[in-house]
Amino acid sequence: MDLSDRSQTATRLLRSSAAHSYDPGVEIDWDAPLVPDLWFVPERRCSLYGTELWEKLTPDQRRILTRHEVASVASLGVWFETILMQLLVRDYYKQDPTSPHAQYALTEVADECRHSVMFGRMIAKLETPVYRVGAWDNTLGKFIATTATGPRMYAAILIAEEILDTLQREASADETVQPLVRMVSRIHVIEEARHVRYAREELARQVRAAGKKRLAYDRLVIARAAYMIGRRLIAPEVYRSVGIDPQLGSRVARTNPYYTETLKWAGEKVVAFLRDLDLIAGPGMALWRRSGLL
Repeated sequence: MDLSDRSQTATRLLRSSAAHSYDPGVEIDWDAPLVPDLWFVPERRCSLYGTELWEKLTPDQRRILTRHEVASVASLGVWFETILMQLLVRDYYKQDPTSPHAQYALTEVADECRHSVMFGRMIAKLETPVYRVGAWDNTLGKFIATTATGPRMYAAILIAEEILDTLQREASADETVQPLVRMVSRIHVIEEARHVRYAREELARQVRAAGKKRLAYDRLVIARAAYMIGRRLIAPEVYRSVGIDPQLGSRVARTNPYYTETLKWAGEKVVAFLRDLDLIAGPGMALWRRSGLL
């Protein structure tokens, strides 16, 4: 993509943002009660679905677990969106503020601000903990937010965005899922479609501009991001909500064929795209395999 194509894409996305942006504070009825017998993620997407631990849970406990799992996904979403906002603002600082590309970067920051507020309000409504990443991943996140550029900047965020997009696209159309979760998912899916296109096209341009040594390092950083997302999408601490030891619940989930299939399905599109760009290779392959996304 040359600079002209880049500018044309940004101009189209700016028009789309003006026509199809939402205010979650207005669009969502935050005072509506939760529906007692509905799920918070589609039942078959729960990490323990189909396991012996699942069979031992009561119907209410199963719904409670999905309540905490959607809070875990939202918590990870806020964490990644906060990193993305820092990256975009840092990148914007070097750009021409009159260019459509720079203006779309700020438009995306505005979208992500609303999304983070929306996810935060949903977690508060669910009355669950905020499931934060561990100390090491938090340090890694700070490092990426302050130093990442080029392919590793866009690829790491794209992995999180596309996995959430796939999960939420399904949830938004599933009538067994809580209306609150469906509406949050719908808004996020519509607006993230623009962000995904922006990141995909920019990533492809950055890969073409990068040298071999640069890409070798970027592949390793991208693999570490994939590993963290696959392992922390559902925080081990969620299992405490139904009386299951976090280490046991996490271990069972990682070997659960239903959940491993969900991870592969959620990552299918972004994995294929990154393979096409030759960004899944080298020493980082071990991390990719452990992520559950391959």
